[in-house]
Amino acid sequence: MLNEPALVLNRVWYPIGTTTVRDAICMIYREAAKALDPVEFVAHDFDSWAGIRVPDGEPCLRTVRLRIKIPEVIVLTHYDRIPDPRVPFSRRNIYKRDRNTCQYCGARPPLCDLTIDHIVPRSEGGHSTWENCVLACLRCNRRKASHTLAESGLTLLRRPTTPRWTPVISIPLGKRKESWEQFISERYWTVELQD
Repeated sequence: MLNEPALVLNRVWYPIGTTTVRDAICMIYREAAKALDPVEFVAHDFDSWAGIRVPDGEPCLRTVRLRIKIPEVIVLTHYDRIPDPRVPFSRRNIYKRDRNTCQYCGARPPLCDLTIDHIVPRSEGGHSTWENCVLACLRCNRRKASHTLAESGLTLLRRPTTPRWTPVISIPLGKRKESWEQFISERYWTVELQD
């Protein structure tokens, strides 16, 4: 239960990610956040949250003297920024963008048989950017080597682009809670990392 997700809203109630219930309780206790009652839209400090009566059968945290309701949504007390909308350029995110598929032949080999290929080879001034890197299977990567697309005779299945940011990256898809729906629109649950 302590590892279940809790939705994190910034100070202006914009969803910025999730945390664990354990960390949410700690932030509420340290006054870095308030627990939000998603039905009545009331923000509670630790004492008022701990004072809410928890109905029998409802999950709660138990201490020697208290039964504390599990916070599903918290509001940060000081942070009002919105996360950086750029998707970080990384090996893992290239695999996500290209859906573990060779961008030359369309094969989906095991992950250990995929590599990252520079469309314009580094030996010819190519850089590691979203628009210049794609996944390639070992066979296509050997065929292309340090040649250009024209020299190797390969063509891309689709042009690589920088993915658009979406909060779905930071919110576990399988952990959606009904209490989050009024803070996160339905489109965030159905959009994947897109190009």
